[in-house]
Amino acid sequence: MLSDLLLTIIVGIVKESWMLFEEVAPYLFLGFAVAGILHVFVPDKKILKYLGRSAGKFRSALNASLLGIPLPLCSCGVVPTALSLKDRGATKGATLSFLISTPETGVDSIAITYALLDPIMTVFRPVATMTTALLTGITENIMDGKKESSLQKDTILLMQPAPVCSDVSCSCNSTIPLAEDASLGSKIKAGLRYAFVELLGDIATWLIISIVVAGIISYVIPDEIIGEYLGGGVFSMFIMLVVGIPLYICATASTPMAAALISKGMSPGTAFVFLLSGPATNAATITMVTKFLGKRSATIYLAMIALCSMAFGLLLDAIYFGMGIEISSIVGSSSDILAPEIKTASALLLIPFLVYGVYKQKRHQ
Repeated sequence: MLSDLLLTIIVGIVKESWMLFEEVAPYLFLGFAVAGILHVFVPDKKILKYLGRSAGKFRSALNASLLGIPLPLCSCGVVPTALSLKDRGATKGATLSFLISTPETGVDSIAITYALLDPIMTVFRPVATMTTALLTGITENIMDGKKESSLQKDTILLMQPAPVCSDVSCSCNSTIPLAEDASLGSKIKAGLRYAFVELLGDIATWLIISIVVAGIISYVIPDEIIGEYLGGGVFSMFIMLVVGIPLYICATASTPMAAALISKGMSPGTAFVFLLSGPATNAATITMVTKFLGKRSATIYLAMIALCSMAFGLLLDAIYFGMGIEISSIVGSSSDILAPEIKTASALLLIPFLVYGVYKQKRHQ
């Protein structure tokens, strides 16, 4: 019966999705907690002030690349911050570096990478991100022979969320900063609220979608199809690059999909192209870069992300295959550290936050 087959498929997808959700839940709690601490104890004003003091073509890009990595901003949410950075005197290269390193990785996405994949990918991801951001920034600074000028006409826009911001992309809404003399208890409370209400709420829809899509991939798509067409090589990586560039997707939400594809036989390097290109490139970001930094900067931005994604994808495959690591052993190799009871409890505790996040998004539409 067709109805019985359909029910079997739905049940199978739900089971796969729930198993995946249990794996990521404890690490999401850890990642969001650290994100809350960073948000409260490392204020945006100090970050912008530090990055705004340009120290040359190399150092300005390096500062932006390093400081963007742990920050829990992604998609269009990073655009107002990056443009504010530019308006306060940062070089164009530093601005592009920040636009790449910040959405491509963060404490939450690093935690979920460790949960779903392995230590090699967990370390490789931020290193590749920082290198991509640094090379892009240096390239832009070298090619920009003219004096840097402030974006005077756009100051008002920088005080608001980007106008092209999507409701389903994360970190789109700014928060009111705490007073500098606020008590420790107030800061901790504000950090927890930011992490588990605002930030988690912003990505809730996409996180749920990504876990369900990963469940569909795991249960429905035959291993032979992924292994044959996306098993590795330049062509496979180019396909993932084309898929990843236009998507509105966070670094955290992209990880379950990549893990599911790897478990089906996709090479880790091919999946990594998606992880590196997807979060930093989308219609909103490209539009804003073109408008405020110019067509040349937008071209450098896209070209460097594409080239670095492919290069690091090939390098990652060479590392795994050179070490003789089986693809099937990559996914979930770190997941046995925690007891099953902790995973289940974390998943159950996380559900109310995700439900509220979806409700919050719907209410603001």
